[in-house]
Amino acid sequence: MAVGYVDLLQGASLMAEGPHPCGNDWVFQQDNAAVHNACLKKEFFQRNSLTVLDHPACSPDLNPIANICGRISREVEIKKWNQLQTVDALREAIFTTWSTIPTSLLQTLASSMFFSDSSDSDLELSMVRHQPEGLEQLQARTQFTRKELQSLYRGFKNECPSGLVDEETFKTIYSQFFPQGDVTMYAHFLFNAFDMDRSGSIRFEDFVLGLSVLLRGSVTEKLRWAFNLYDINKDGYITKEEMMAIMTSIYNMMGRYTFPSVRDDSPLEHVEKFFQKMDRNRDGVVTIDEFIETCQKDENIMSSMQLFENVI
Repeated sequence: MAVGYVDLLQGASLMAEGPHPCGNDWVFQQDNAAVHNACLKKEFFQRNSLTVLDHPACSPDLNPIANICGRISREVEIKKWNQLQTVDALREAIFTTWSTIPTSLLQTLASSMFFSDSSDSDLELSMVRHQPEGLEQLQARTQFTRKELQSLYRGFKNECPSGLVDEETFKTIYSQFFPQGDVTMYAHFLFNAFDMDRSGSIRFEDFVLGLSVLLRGSVTEKLRWAFNLYDINKDGYITKEEMMAIMTSIYNMMGRYTFPSVRDDSPLEHVEKFFQKMDRNRDGVVTIDEFIETCQKDENIMSSMQLFENVI
C-alpha cells in the first residue's frame, strides 16, 4: 500500500514544477494512517524536500478534505443513491461534482487552518466569512454544555464551511430528511424562524439559540418559538391564512404517499380545529396569550414538547 501511496503522490499536480492553484509556498497535510507513516513515504518526502504538517489532521474543523467530502456528498445527493446503479456511475457523479468546486473555496478552506494558537474549545474560526461568538458567551446564552456546543459546531461547519447558511442551502439539507415530499414551503418558514435578525442567512449563534429553546427551553419559551414560526408576517397574530400556509407546507413535506393517505381537504380541517380551540374570543386571529394558555391546558401538546429534551 505504501508503494501505491508514493506513486499517487508522485503523479499529483502539486509535485510538478511550475505554478499551482494554491501557490508554491505550501505544506502537505495527511492523517495518521499507517500507510502515511511508512518508511518509503518518509524517504519520498525527504528526497523531494516536502514539508509535512507535524500533527495529524484529527479534527474536521481543521481538515479541508473533510469539508470538501461533505460538500461532494451533499451535491451527489445521497437520497438519489438508488439512481447510481454501478460503481462507474458513482465515480462519474463524484468527479463531475469535484470539477465544479471553485478554486476560491479550496483556497478558503486551506487558509482556515491558520489561526491563533488557542484552544479548540474556544471555537476559533478563521476560515469563515462570519465569526461566531466565543464558547463562553454561547454557553451563557444557551442550555448546552461546553462539549455539546463543540459537537454542534463541528457538525454545523462540516455542512456549512462559510459559517453562514443561506435559504437554498438550508432547504437542500432539510430535504434529505423528507425525500418523499416537497420541503420548500415549510423549510422557508423554518428558516425565517431561525433567521432572527432577518439577514437572509443563519449564523451558528442563530442555530444554537433556536435549538436550545426547542430542546432545553421552558414550556413558555418553546411555545413562544412555535408561535413565532406560525406568525408568518410577525405582526403578533396568527391568522387562518397563515395557519393554512403552515399546514399545507407540512402536508407537502410529508408527501402524498403517507399512510393513512392524506385528503386534499385535510389542511383546512386542521386549521378549523386549531381556531376552534385557540381563538377564544372568536375575533378571527390567535394571539400569543391565547396560544400559550390553550397549549398549556392540552395534555397531548405538553407531553409532545418533552420528547426531544435529551436528544443531544
